[in-house]
Amino acid sequence: MTKKRKKVTIHKVTIALCLITTMTVLNGCGTGNKIVIGAQTFTETKILAEMYKALIEDRTDVSVEIIPDLASSPVVLQAIIRGDLQMGTLYSGEIFNKHFPIQNTKDRKKVLEQAQTGFNKYYDLKWMNPLGFENTYAFTVREEVAQAKGYEKISDIKPDAKNMRLGVDTSWLERSTDGYPAFSKYYGITFGTIFPMELSLVYKAATQNQVDIVLAYSTDSRLKAYKLKTLKDDKHFFPPYDASTVMRNDAAKKHPDAAAAVSELIGTINVETMIDLNYEVDMEKKSEREVALAYLKRVGLLKSKG
Repeated sequence: MTKKRKKVTIHKVTIALCLITTMTVLNGCGTGNKIVIGAQTFTETKILAEMYKALIEDRTDVSVEIIPDLASSPVVLQAIIRGDLQMGTLYSGEIFNKHFPIQNTKDRKKVLEQAQTGFNKYYDLKWMNPLGFENTYAFTVREEVAQAKGYEKISDIKPDAKNMRLGVDTSWLERSTDGYPAFSKYYGITFGTIFPMELSLVYKAATQNQVDIVLAYSTDSRLKAYKLKTLKDDKHFFPPYDASTVMRNDAAKKHPDAAAAVSELIGTINVETMIDLNYEVDMEKKSEREVALAYLKRVGLLKSKG
């Protein structure tokens, strides 16, 4: 999501796309009785891809291949549009990346409607209803601080902000539309001290009391690992990023039972559940497949396998 290590990222994208192209030639992606699913580099998309695979293979005779660690959501999206992939997980806020004309809004329902309508109209994609969680920016504080101060939402910190130390991803400070200057004006909040740092460092900085508040991602497993509390974005500053399964329409028509199988996940995974599942992989070092199968079995969605 950031621009760090640009050359390395481009190199990884090239390798990933070469891999997809090679598989297309060798295996005939999207042909026969097969679906190819792409997953980004972050954990939750790989867990979800394993869920899709398990559900499809449990309910149909379609075989499924997963291509993990594609560099970003735009890479996954473009691969689906081209037909190199048939399915993946994407986020409603993708509409803000100028794929088609949109109404500029932060209303979750309207953003979702535009994603579903726009990607169907312009790219012939089936954008399913949300899985039940969004992965967006979130301000977080240590749980004991939230309890002592009564912090539940961002507005609650306003009286104390001038004395608070903020740890934040460097790139967010530079974002013009949803970065710090816009946030400060929107909420009327200015922090006393700001410490720019790599996103991976903000969680530990918070738990070690080096900063008082950090900007994190709302489904990151480190929120649980470091006992951080997410503050509600009560004025809806950050754009919504609801997670949905996205499938090519031609693949959905060719494999309607597969589309129906993955649609059983709609509305079943809230943000707390996604954090827990990410935690099992990131912190407990379980495999994405192991975590996916255990979850599907636990909630009664896996009928015959796992």
